[in-house]
Amino acid sequence: MNSVSSGFSGPSVCRIAGVTYRQLDYWARTNLVTPSVTAAQGSGSKRVYSYADLIEVRVIKSLLDAGVALPRARQAVNCLRNQVGGDLKSVSLVLSGTNSVLAYTDGEIIDLLKGGHGVFNVISMDSVTADIDTSLAQEVETTENRRLAMA
Repeated sequence: MNSVSSGFSGPSVCRIAGVTYRQLDYWARTNLVTPSVTAAQGSGSKRVYSYADLIEVRVIKSLLDAGVALPRARQAVNCLRNQVGGDLKSVSLVLSGTNSVLAYTDGEIIDLLKGGHGVFNVISMDSVTADIDTSLAQEVETTENRRLAMA
């Protein structure tokens, strides 16, 4: 799919966010990231994801790439949904061992999870959304080039 308003197919989400289809399928089946445009309706049906779903997939990938275990990434994403909603560009997710906080650009910090100590990993949500926007533009261009080549 090449329009933000109509959503994104599973394979498009995988290409744009940099995850495997197996990961995306598992996350959908375990309700980590569910397609908010069209859910699977049985064998052979297609899931359709929104732009916000794409952001969540990229955040989960960033957490996993930073060494965060999937159960902890699940908790962090749930807290992000509850604390931030759609204003992801205004926060950074800060991870310290088993402790996670949201750091807002105005200096406010919100504790997401209770727990221990460790090295900080900061994931700027602004850079995540910028990465998604860049990948999305490349996907649209690739799709358009394929369409033109077939014409």
